[in-house]
Amino acid sequence: MTLVIRTELFDAVVRAPFGAIGVRTNADTIVEMVYLPAKVDAIPARTAPAREAIRQVTRYLKDPAFRFDLPLAGKGTAFQQRVWREIAGIPSGHTRSYGDVARKLRSAPRAVGQACGANWFSLAIPCHRVLAAGGLGGFGRHDAEGFYLGVKRWLLRHEGVAGYA
Repeated sequence: MTLVIRTELFDAVVRAPFGAIGVRTNADTIVEMVYLPAKVDAIPARTAPAREAIRQVTRYLKDPAFRFDLPLAGKGTAFQQRVWREIAGIPSGHTRSYGDVARKLRSAPRAVGQACGANWFSLAIPCHRVLAAGGLGGFGRHDAEGFYLGVKRWLLRHEGVAGYA
């Protein structure tokens, strides 16, 4: 089965060392940022929020300590938003386990993992910094050893987190 990516749905696509990042906007907000495979061509930003997202992604790719400050759409449940706020506070180069985040929020690790998987704002809300207690864990509700875990490994290496070759 061939995956078809409808690039016309994106307001910008920027190349990255692991593939690409697609950005969708609505009015003045970012409504989605997603990881895309290398076969997807870059698309120049079509909107002001997409331009800003691409500018900030480019800064992060040059400096992993860069902190995103984007106008993100208010998506997700109240619980998901709590998880995402907690994750957004994890500094570059640091990680937390699903259990660590769950304890802080008085929840369960599986619920934190589900909220991570539902993250609409890849990279801006750094779910790649949340790991399983015994290793890498999943990423974006995707396959155990495919593209998305490769992205997670690249991001962790980029930020200087050891052990994720």
